[in-house]
Amino acid sequence: MQTLLENLNPEQLAAVTLPPQHALILAGAGSGKTRVLTTRIAWLIQTGQVSPAGVLAVTFTNKAAKEMMSRLSAMLPINTRGMWIGTFHGLCNRLLRAHYRDAGLPQTFQILDSADQLSMIKRMLKALNVDDEKYPPRNLMYFINNAKEQGLRARDVEVNDDYNRKFVELFEFYDNQCQREGVVDFAELLLRTYELLTRNQPLREHYQGRFRHILVDEFQDTNNLQYNWLKLIAGKGNAVFAVGDDDQSIYAFRGANVGNMIAFEREFNVQNLIKLEQNYRSHGHILDSANTLIANNSKRLGKNLRTDAGHGEQVRVYEASSDIQEAQWIIEQVKSLIGEGMLRSEIAVLYRSNAQSRVIEHSLFNSGIPYRVYGGQRFFERAEIKHAIAYLQLMDNPHNDSAFLRVVNFPTRGIGAKSIEQLQDAAKQYGISLYAAVPYVAGKAGTSLGGFVKLVEAMRFETQQLPLQELVKVMLEMSGLIPHYQTEKEGADRIENLEQLVSAAMLFVSEEGYGIDTPAYLGPKAAAASGPALLTEDGVEIIDADTPLAAVMSPLSAFLSHASLEAGDNQAQAGQDALQLMTVHSAKGLEFDAVFITGLEEGLFPHENSAQEEGGVEEERRLMYVAITRAKKRLYITFSQTRMLHGQTRYNMKSRFFDELPEHALKWLSPKAQQHHWFGLKSQSAWDEAPEAAANSIAQSFSNKVGNWRIGESVSHAKFGEGVIVNLEGSGANMRAHINFGKHGMKLLDLNIAKLEKLAPRLGH
Repeated sequence: MQTLLENLNPEQLAAVTLPPQHALILAGAGSGKTRVLTTRIAWLIQTGQVSPAGVLAVTFTNKAAKEMMSRLSAMLPINTRGMWIGTFHGLCNRLLRAHYRDAGLPQTFQILDSADQLSMIKRMLKALNVDDEKYPPRNLMYFINNAKEQGLRARDVEVNDDYNRKFVELFEFYDNQCQREGVVDFAELLLRTYELLTRNQPLREHYQGRFRHILVDEFQDTNNLQYNWLKLIAGKGNAVFAVGDDDQSIYAFRGANVGNMIAFEREFNVQNLIKLEQNYRSHGHILDSANTLIANNSKRLGKNLRTDAGHGEQVRVYEASSDIQEAQWIIEQVKSLIGEGMLRSEIAVLYRSNAQSRVIEHSLFNSGIPYRVYGGQRFFERAEIKHAIAYLQLMDNPHNDSAFLRVVNFPTRGIGAKSIEQLQDAAKQYGISLYAAVPYVAGKAGTSLGGFVKLVEAMRFETQQLPLQELVKVMLEMSGLIPHYQTEKEGADRIENLEQLVSAAMLFVSEEGYGIDTPAYLGPKAAAASGPALLTEDGVEIIDADTPLAAVMSPLSAFLSHASLEAGDNQAQAGQDALQLMTVHSAKGLEFDAVFITGLEEGLFPHENSAQEEGGVEEERRLMYVAITRAKKRLYITFSQTRMLHGQTRYNMKSRFFDELPEHALKWLSPKAQQHHWFGLKSQSAWDEAPEAAANSIAQSFSNKVGNWRIGESVSHAKFGEGVIVNLEGSGANMRAHINFGKHGMKLLDLNIAKLEKLAPRLGH
């Protein structure tokens, strides 16, 4: 017994040895929650309070479940394979397999993963002759899953309009089709189990009698249906041991409800609330930063992380003039850390948005540092980028069969496998490319394929003599990629990445010595005759190894070559020591010796969408808390005066989170002149607290004018309210303004389109 409980701190020991009553364990980051959970189970079994079969332990990942079983096996001589330890979906699958008849399922029912579910929905829409552009399959899938996660069937969904009514009808048809085929999706596993236990009293009472102790990991990540499922199976006489951290609830976009923790405390009349505040991961300055930041959130259950490891080094803060300089500075610091003996795998670069990774990856590529994108794909390997590159390849060379096959039916344009087979037969017969073989395909297939060829030719014609970045913009619209992803519920990230391709093109042009207005290529007819003049000797071309790309390749061809190289090079091999890149969401549950948190600017982190959502800024603050607490020894926070995002230069204020960090824990590495980011304003809060003084500061800093507009001028917008022009660009029909709208952040508006009203000067400028 003593061996089991030794080395637990007082709070951990109190949690492990609680009486068999409902308990809520507030487990701070790095406080040993997995140890507490597994030791609690082992202690209950060893003291005879429950048999292994009487424990139900719910986790959120299979990895966590396996780790729990592995630790239990090391603690006690028991067979954990028969224990009910697993994810919500895994446990529901187990229960439904045992009671398939009562659940109305065939014994051999199959589970649809997300890809299978989407494929089935597409097949169903086609069979029903439903316009999949008006009713996108992926949107319907999200609609169905969201309803199920709220515990709703089609008949329970409120109908607001005809469009919504159609989705409800398709939801019902989908459910019926799943029943006919004997398949269930992930959301159905949980809902079907909940319905089964709700209506079948003997079965419900059987499981309530069996599972006397129910333990739940990551309780802050439960959605409404999961919480109701737990309440149902707990009944009245069982003890629920819920472990979670409301300060790390960052998955609201997936349906997680942080309010479930407060609801659990109230509805279960929890008498045992224990806070695990001893942190075994981070040094003091890092924890001080996390504690001070998160204290700004309301409705917290409240805790304060502490450590015995000492203060450690201060949090290093760096302000860059641009995102490129930010990335280069990070590379320098990473090299320094590696030089000190730190493993690359113990260094992580975190970002709020996937689109931010492009500039960082580019710098890593140039520096030759191996890296790995955790929980995602490298920029040029992302599906949407590969689609865009394929269109660019066809514009550069229409006879690229691989590029042709990748996008001939993406976005969907009614070109199926049979049409492709006919085309391939024709190409083989005449010994030509697929593109050239299109005229030889007859009937409906030929018409559809001909439409695709016309699209490619139209894109080539429309982009003749356009600069590379403008060519990419036109391609993204004409190809249908942007409109396609606009129909997806979670397509915003993909659109951000596609817009970053424009930024990548701009950076490439400047780095390789092309003029910013150099045509990407001269069009279908001129391209063949416009190659560079090269020295020849006996008919052999001689090119100096130092000859720049600009002298021998068009910008488009060179960019495509660069994209291929960057996609392939520096990919860390399995087991190779590599720098870790990831979004903050992906970093949850991980820890590193050194962490870089990048892009701490208003509109980026916190994200601009958070201002429009109830509790949005508080979730962003929890996300920042998670980011900070990933670091063990060194923490770096960076931000930039300018950032190229979505093909446009953004001018953002420094994040409000800087005002919420303790000064004693920070070490500013930027020149003093840079520390008052943007026109003498320390941060966004300077604008929030004194907008007139901020506007006056801006007005005194600039006198630039474009047309009738002036930097420092106060304006009003119907949607964003009052703001101040902080930068102007373009002229005539292309006048644009960067305007700081305070809480709404920085916006880039077309002055010929946006309905702006000038406000009367209030500050004498």
